Amino acid sequence: MKSRRVSVLPHTVTFMIAIIASSLGFSISLFAAEATRPNIVLIISDDQAWTDYGFMGHADIKTPHLDELARRSLSFPRGYVTAPLCRPSLASIATGLYPFQHGITGNDVNGHKNRAELDVPLREAFHKHPTFIKTLTSNGYLAHQSGKWWEGSYQDGGFTHGMTHGDPKRGGRHGDEGLKIGREGMKQVTDFIDMAIAKEKPFLLWYAPFLPHTPHNPPQRLLDKYAREGRAMDVAKYYAMCEWFDETCGELLSYLDKKKITDNTLVLYICDNGWAAPSTNADDPHQELWKGFAQRSKSSPYENGIRTPIMISWPAHLKPERVEDFAQAIDFFPTIAAAAGVEAPPDLSGINLLDADARKGRKQVFGVCHSTHNMTIGDPDSTQQYLWCVEGDWKLILRYDGKDTTRYHNLHVWDKAPARLFNLKDDPHEKNDLAEQQSAIVQRLTEAIENWH
Repeated sequence: MKSRRVSVLPHTVTFMIAIIASSLGFSISLFAAEATRPNIVLIISDDQAWTDYGFMGHADIKTPHLDELARRSLSFPRGYVTAPLCRPSLASIATGLYPFQHGITGNDVNGHKNRAELDVPLREAFHKHPTFIKTLTSNGYLAHQSGKWWEGSYQDGGFTHGMTHGDPKRGGRHGDEGLKIGREGMKQVTDFIDMAIAKEKPFLLWYAPFLPHTPHNPPQRLLDKYAREGRAMDVAKYYAMCEWFDETCGELLSYLDKKKITDNTLVLYICDNGWAAPSTNADDPHQELWKGFAQRSKSSPYENGIRTPIMISWPAHLKPERVEDFAQAIDFFPTIAAAAGVEAPPDLSGINLLDADARKGRKQVFGVCHSTHNMTIGDPDSTQQYLWCVEGDWKLILRYDGKDTTRYHNLHVWDKAPARLFNLKDDPHEKNDLAEQQSAIVQRLTEAIENWH
C-alpha cells in the first residue's frame, strides 16, 4: 500500500502544479490583456456648428486644444450625426442605430406635458438595445457618465459611475447633476480617472458637457475677448462659449498627459448637432417664426444641423491624418468595439472608422429629422419631417409632413419644397437649390433614401 501511495503522489502533485500554473498563466494573460486594452474617452460638444473651430477654418473662434487634438487624430471634416437634435443624436452614438430603429426621435413624447410619465416606456424600450457602454462594462471596463444623458440615470445607461440621477422628482432630465461638468470644474472626471488607474482597470469616459449650449454665460474674460463693435451680442457670447468648451477639453486632455496614459487612450470627438445665433439669419423672413436659434441650424437637416467634425486619436496605434471619407455617429459603436477587442452587434449599419477599406467602400450617408418635442412610441415615422442623403458632393433633402403639435413646428413649417438638392462642394452653405435642374440626381438619390429607410 505504501509503495502504491508513493507512486501516485508524484502524479497528483504534478497534476496540481499544472493546474496552478495554468491558472496563474491564465490570470497573467488576463491581466496583460486588460493592461493593453485602450482607455476610451468620448468628447461630445453640445450645439456647435461644423464650421466653428480653428482647425475647421473659423476666422475668429479660438479652439487651440481641439486644434491640437485634430493634429494628432484621424480627422474627418465630413462627419455627420443621424439626427440634428441632442437626444436622438446621443442615442444613435450609444447604440449605433438610427432614430427610427432605437425609437428616440425627439426630446419628448408629447411636448412638455406629462414628460416624466410618458418617458418611462420609451426609455424601457430603448434600454433593451445593446450599447457600447454596456458592452464595455460587461467586458471589464469601468465607465463614467458626465454631461448630457437623457435616458434615466447613469446606472440605467450601464455606466458603473456617473453624475446624472435622472429622477424627475428632483428635476432629472437630460443630464441634471451631470450638466455641471465643465461649467463648474472637472473634478468628478479626474477623480474617476485616478480611481480607474489605481484599480488598474481600463475605462470609458463619457464627457458630454452642456457647452457651448445655452445659457450662453461665458466667463467675462472670454466675452470681453469676442465682444466688439459691429458684432451682435448673441454671436459674441456663442463664440466665447465655444472657447470655454475648448478650455475644458484642454483640461481633460492634459490630465491624460499628466497621468501618462495618452498613448493608449482612444479619444473620440463629435458634436451632437449644430447651432447658429439667430442674428446671423436676420435677413431670412422665416426667422420671424422662431427666435431661439437660426433657422436651418439645430433641429434641421441642413449642414448647420447635421454636420460635425469627427476625430479619433490613439497615439500608440493610429497615424494622424485628415481624410475626406464620410464618418457618422453610427460608426462609434463598431469603432470602439474593434479598438477594445469586444463584439459589436453584427447587424449595425456603421463601420469601423479605423478600417480604411471600409471607409473607402462607403459612398453615401443617411439621416433623419423628426419633430423636436413630439414622439410617438411604436410609430417613429409619424413625426418624420425630413430624410436626407449625402453622396459625394451631392446632398438631397426630402420633406415630409410628420405630426408636430408644439410651437417647434415653426422650425419647419416654412419649408414647403418636397425635395431640395445641393452641391456641397460649390455651395457648402446650401444657398442654391438645384432640384429642378438636376432631376435625374434627385430621382436616383430618392431611390437610395427609400431603399435605406
